[in-house]
Amino acid sequence: MLEVESSGHTPVLPRQVCDLLGVRCGDVVVDATVGLAGHAALLAQQLGPEGVLVGLDVDPANLAIAKETLAACEARVELVHANFAELPDALAELNLPRVDVLLADLGVSSTQLDDGARGFSFQHDGPLDMRMDPRLKVTASDLVNGLKENDLSDVLYRNAQEFASRRIAKRICNVRRDGRITTTGRLVRIICDALHIADPNSRRSRIHPATRTFLGLRMAVNEEIANLAALLKQAPSLLAPDGRIGIIAFHSVEDRAVKIDFRERKKEEIYQLTNKRPIVAEADERAANPRSRSAKLRVAVRL
Repeated sequence: MLEVESSGHTPVLPRQVCDLLGVRCGDVVVDATVGLAGHAALLAQQLGPEGVLVGLDVDPANLAIAKETLAACEARVELVHANFAELPDALAELNLPRVDVLLADLGVSSTQLDDGARGFSFQHDGPLDMRMDPRLKVTASDLVNGLKENDLSDVLYRNAQEFASRRIAKRICNVRRDGRITTTGRLVRIICDALHIADPNSRRSRIHPATRTFLGLRMAVNEEIANLAALLKQAPSLLAPDGRIGIIAFHSVEDRAVKIDFRERKKEEIYQLTNKRPIVAEADERAANPRSRSAKLRVAVRL
């Protein structure tokens, strides 16, 4: 049996993912966001030597870790540096016309958050980058320093539902007149200043004041909404009959997109939904793995 936490990573909703996706021996399984291979390692246990596991990730560092985690897998393992919007091309390259199980975990991996040099976290000072894929050209710094005030405000509100987006965008644009904003630490101070918060660690809210701004910028840099839309659009043609698709979202913008798509496919008699409501973590998992508290899993079956 593979070690689920061999990389030090605990996947969210592990039991629910395995139960609802129902991997069978010999299946073709795609983990479209393989990350540190926490979910992939679990799913691979059911595949047997005749099965195929395809793991996609935009981060080469994650793929290197996933390769080690999956080294003992009996099934054929194919790891691909690609965004899940590129899944049809990746499958064509591997000569796999259909898949039986498709999983996408839309969260950020711990390796990305913990590395200050990547610029994802407001808890570590570092370059204002936020690119998951090194092939991308535009960084968070480019957006913060280049977008017009209204456009920057829209990015924060539409992507992350930051209700103070106008105040934050205005303050950013005022500050950048005196020089480019290039570090995460400086951006955090600007956000706190815009919200009149002297010490973010003494706040009443459990959410850091920079959370939604960083989320909105990260999603814009990595084009996450557009890529999710592409995956949802392509999925029906990639799934074999009785194929299962599962998507784990961590905030309402992405979860709403998945919910709407699955319901439309149900009306079109393309999907059958396994549950009316999203699957969430139980109390024991939420206590052991705080990351699971905001996770929502939706699963559909291809008719």
